[in-house]
Amino acid sequence: MILTFFLFQDSRGAASLLKDTVPVIDFSSSGSFEGYDLLRRGFTSVKSELVPSHPLELIEKNFQLNHDKTNFATLRNIQGLHAPLKLQMEFRAVKQVQRLPFLHSSNLALDTLRGNDGSISFEDILNDPSQSEVMGEPHMMMEYKLGIL
Repeated sequence: MILTFFLFQDSRGAASLLKDTVPVIDFSSSGSFEGYDLLRRGFTSVKSELVPSHPLELIEKNFQLNHDKTNFATLRNIQGLHAPLKLQMEFRAVKQVQRLPFLHSSNLALDTLRGNDGSISFEDILNDPSQSEVMGEPHMMMEYKLGIL
């Protein structure tokens, strides 16, 4: 009898035959009165569920990116492909140079490359490092950055 079972099965094998016949029960909590499944979906984040309250908020958030894209397109049309590539490489190099994680960095070189060093903006006045909320234990912050912790 066992021999006939193996003779009459199709080319997919016995494993696929068992997989096709065993019912799989869906344990997802999709009912209206069931709770949030924390183990399968993780913690909820209110920040990810927020939508911009005003159309200008999204434009203002992406202003610097759009401004850089426009400048790169203009540079490419005027000077060729090398100019925006060189400027992008300089931006990347300047962004990689930072102070230790527990010290405030002003990113003066990045402001100079973008041409913002001669202007006073909102961040210059209200971004005082002594009023920073991100002050922590220096040793723990360095261990976290280096991947030790």
